[in-house]
This record gives sequence, structure tokens and C-alpha cells, in this order.
Amino acid sequence: MTKSSLPELLHAAVTAVGGTERPGQAAMAAAVAEAVDDQSHLLVQAGTGTGKSLGYLVPALAHGERVVVATATLALQRQLVERDLPRTVDALHPLLRRRPQFAMLKGRSNYLCLHRLHEGVPQDEEEGLFDQFEAAAPSSKLGQDLLRMRDWADETETGDRDDLTPGVSDRAWAQISVSSRECLGASKCAYGAECFAEQARERAKLADVVVTNHALLAIDAIEGAPVLPQHEVLIVDEAHELVSRVTGVATGELTPGQVNRAVRRAAKLVNEKAADALQTASEGFERVMELALPGRLEEVPEDLGYALMALRDAARTVISAIGATRDKSVQDEDAVRKQALASVESVHAVAERITEGSEYDVVWYERHDRFGASVRVAPLSVSGLLREKLFAERSVVLTSATLKLGGDFNGVGASLGLAPEGTAGEDVPQWKGLDVGSPFDYPKQGILYVARHLATPGREGSRTDMLDELSELIEAAGGRTLGLFSSMRAAKAAAEELRERLDKPILLQGEETLGELIKNFAADPETCLFGTLSLWQGVDVPGASCQLVVMDRIPFPRPDDPLMSARQKAVEEAGGNGFMAVAATHAALLMAQGAGRLVRATGDKGVVAVLDPRLANARYGSYLRASLPDFWYTTDRNQARRSLAAIDAAAKADGR
Repeated sequence: MTKSSLPELLHAAVTAVGGTERPGQAAMAAAVAEAVDDQSHLLVQAGTGTGKSLGYLVPALAHGERVVVATATLALQRQLVERDLPRTVDALHPLLRRRPQFAMLKGRSNYLCLHRLHEGVPQDEEEGLFDQFEAAAPSSKLGQDLLRMRDWADETETGDRDDLTPGVSDRAWAQISVSSRECLGASKCAYGAECFAEQARERAKLADVVVTNHALLAIDAIEGAPVLPQHEVLIVDEAHELVSRVTGVATGELTPGQVNRAVRRAAKLVNEKAADALQTASEGFERVMELALPGRLEEVPEDLGYALMALRDAARTVISAIGATRDKSVQDEDAVRKQALASVESVHAVAERITEGSEYDVVWYERHDRFGASVRVAPLSVSGLLREKLFAERSVVLTSATLKLGGDFNGVGASLGLAPEGTAGEDVPQWKGLDVGSPFDYPKQGILYVARHLATPGREGSRTDMLDELSELIEAAGGRTLGLFSSMRAAKAAAEELRERLDKPILLQGEETLGELIKNFAADPETCLFGTLSLWQGVDVPGASCQLVVMDRIPFPRPDDPLMSARQKAVEEAGGNGFMAVAATHAALLMAQGAGRLVRATGDKGVVAVLDPRLANARYGSYLRASLPDFWYTTDRNQARRSLAAIDAAAKADGR
């Protein structure tokens, strides 16, 4: 590709999507083209409004090799496949003299399984299969969802869960989908030729651009069996999410309920001796879990170790036995066998992983109000895995609005397994960091207000001074407030208290679906929306409905979070600063994302208020502030109120 043609291609694409050309977007496109041509790696921070999707799509399409684009959110996947890619391909077609093809690919359980739809779900308690459509009462929500999905199955071209609107519960979807482990395989399945998941894979093999999600990218990297087609370029959008998504995929869990299901599914397919051994091991594990107290297990306790070894050994015997026997009396035996095998293999894998006791794993107990106790195991770090699997054989571009923490890319780079920028070495992936800025004038559009006069928040207890401050800020802003809280308990307490004090509607996460809450928040400027983690990243409300973003405290991980505290300790034992490398980096990323909710368009104005004096007073405060957009900074509470009142008055004068 000639570099001189890139501006021409970018201009055509931006015009096609009805956008505006931005200097940051042009700089990003040039850097992506260079990285792809040199087969090097690039971390690029592109602020909201830069138009980063086209900043990477245009040079990637122009290069002509196959590209995989992995995103974290469904919203961005849809935007790419339904809006950006069709228009960009149309615009570039005459200039490139070819029409690049694109496709979406997700994990198998995201697609409707025709075998399960038509043949039913292998049932735990009875021989044969269970017709979920007959069993569910037509008047129940589940029954209505199942009937609607059966009708949808005749119309859909993709079988993709996300194309079913309105959506259905996880419970309903589980009746008509299978995991990759439960799948019979196209050659053995009566519906293999029509399989939606197989068709999606075939489309991906023929496509120039494959859009997928971080989870499937992680599965492709970790499990060794390739799911994604061969590709020369990988683009990771929303890259600030990648480490947590990969950690999630690499985390194993065992619960008594899960083990019991495996026992029931396997019982009819193996001899009595093997079934009894698994049943006995299951009961032993359940007894241990009844006494489990939440927290990290630095060493696996003796009773848990024995219970897991018994489970591992019994599960291994059952896996061999299931493979060696056939029972023609079981209806649709292959499906029943495959589901049982998947359940027992999952139990075996986690039990074996914990009993082997790798120094690179963290093990802990968790207790859930509804589901009881579980034992979990997760990698201490995924950086080595990412360095080995992600950067070895292709050019990788990672982009997000928040990759630069504390002023450079090295913190995020380290979490991805990259040495500091510019480090030379034979096996050291070479990368560059680029911040292309933002089209927004942050010092003129926003204020960062830190409530320095408040008491330092403790771990528990009510924060009356914080609630007083929050109430006054909301009054000054005339509503228009997104409240980002570090815990659901804090969000709920604030909503209950301020509903009493203020004559403003206050919506609370969990009281309605997230989409509905955001729609209602955007529709009425007087409304406030309070919530926790998903709101820190998932809200895009430009305009006058969101002119005050409040963070109740710096969102450090909980001190008793087993994985975070283990990671912190490991950094300290290696001679580093564990608090800065883990806790402060985690908080900086979330705060940068949270502050990014304020200014979503060039006309937006407002205040980000942090009701935690440590942002102004603590030594690490300057690192956290350097990770936020470059707002005008103040600790003057009167200044913050006056500014909010003026912004509110201006919005009302404009009829907003």
C-alpha cells in the first residue's frame, strides 16, 4: 500500500459514514499502517470522538491480509458489522479495486443449536431427552420465551443470540444452545449441514475481516485448538478490558451443584462401581464446602486436597468408562453422552489443576448468597500467556480511550506481557505507544473537582459528609447526574437517602435492565442514575442529561480480593511496588473510564466530582490525576457549585 493513498482512503471512508475527519484519526491510521507493514506492535490511545474504528479499519483493509478485530462489548461489535464495515467497504471498493468481505464470529454457545431445539435437552433425572417446549407452561415467562425462540429459529439467518430481540434469559437460552464441549460435531450431528455455528465459522474462513470478542480471542489463545481462522493482523479494540477478559476465561470454578449435575448425567452411562465412586467423592466435596469460609487459600487445606483428589480420580475413571460403553436403550445416546462427558471433564480439569498446585495459580473460596460456596482458581498473571500467544506470529494493534496510565503506556504494556517501550532483545516483542489525543477541549469543556474537605472514606460505615456533598452537587446541577459507586451497597444507600432528600428522580442499577435505565436517564435531564461497575464503562449519553459525573471514592480493589491481593504480593516479592502496579493501576483505569462518561460530544460541558480527598492529598493522587482527561482542576467546592449552576442554567435556556 502506498502511504500517499491512505489519506484518500480515509477521506472516502469518513465521508461514507457521515463523520468528520480528525487529525488524531489520520495520525492513528498512519501509525496502524506502519505497524502492519513492519509486522510490529502498536498501543494507541484514541480519545472519545476520534473515530478510532475507521482509524484502524481503513489501513487494515488497505493492507489486504486477513484481519481479526476483537472487541469487549456487544455494542461495538454491532456498530462495526452493521454500520462501519458495510459503509467503509462500499467506499473503498472503487479505490482498492476489490471488495473486502467481513464476518462476525462468536463462541458456539452464542448460536442456536438445531439439534437441541428439535431433539430436546438431555435430562439429568430421566432416561432419554426432555422436551422443554412441552414441560414449560405456555403462560410462564420461560414458556413464552421458548415458543418465541422456536418461531425465531424458522426466520433467523444467523442463529446468533444477539439478533433475537427482545432478548431472553440465560436460563431460556440454555435450553436451545450448547457449549463447544457438548457439541456432537458437524459430522455426527443430524443437523450438521444447517448448523449456525458451523456456518459462522465457514463465513469467517472466507472473510478478510473477522469481528469477534475478547473471550473468543482468549479461548483461541489458551486452549490451543484454533477457533479463529489464520490471520496476519490482530486489532484489539477496548484493549483496557483484555486482561480481565482473558483472566475470566482462564479461571476455573467448582461448586457442589456443578459436581452433582455431573454425577447425575454420568450415572446411567457407566458401571455402578464408577458411578458410586463419583457419587461418594461428590458427597465428600460437598461436606468440605459446607464449612468453607471466603478468602484466599495460600495452601490447599488437607481436607479440600483429599476431596479434590478423590473427585479427580473418580472423574478420570468415569471419563474412560463413558468412552468405552454404549447403551442403545438411552434415547439420542450421543447427545446424552456428550453432555455427561462435558460435565465430568470440567470437574476433572478444575480438580486436577488445584491439586497440582501451580505456583502461578491463585486458589480461593467464595460464598454466594444464592449459589452457596465455590472454590476458584485463576492465574496469578496472564502477561506471560499474552506475550507468548498474542504477539508471536502477527502484528497486533491495541487501542482504547484509556491505555496511558500515569502519563505513559508501560503500566498497561506490562499487564500484556510487554517490556518497557524501547527495550531491545531477541525474544522481546517490539512495540510503540501513541496518544493521538481527543477532538475535545477538555480544559474548557470539563472541570475535575476533588472534595478535599471530606473525611477519608473508611472501609465500612455511612459517609454522611459525602451524602451531604452529593446532595448539594445534584441540586446545583439540576439533576443531570451519573453517580458511579465503588460498591452496590454504597449506590443503594445513596439512592435511598437522596430519594428522601431531593425532589429528583433517582434510578438505581438493578431495578431495571441496563439499557432501559440508560434510555430513561438520557430522556429526562432532571433524572439521576446511580450504579456500580458496568456504569463506569458502559454509558454513552451525550448532551445535557449527563453534566455531573460523581465518583464516591477511588475504586481500589477490595483489600480482601484474593486475586488482586495475590498479584500485589507477587510484585512486592519481586522487588516492585505492588500497590502502584496493581491497586493504583486498577483504580486509574476505572477512573479514566468513569471520567470519560462526561464529555461525549464537542458541545458537552460538565463536572467530574471525586468525593474522596485522597485524590488531592495522597502521594499516589498525582498518578491517578495524570490518568484522567485534562480537565480544569479545582478543590474549591463553591467554584464547583457555581459552575454546575451555570451549566444547568445554560441548558435550560436552550430548552434542554
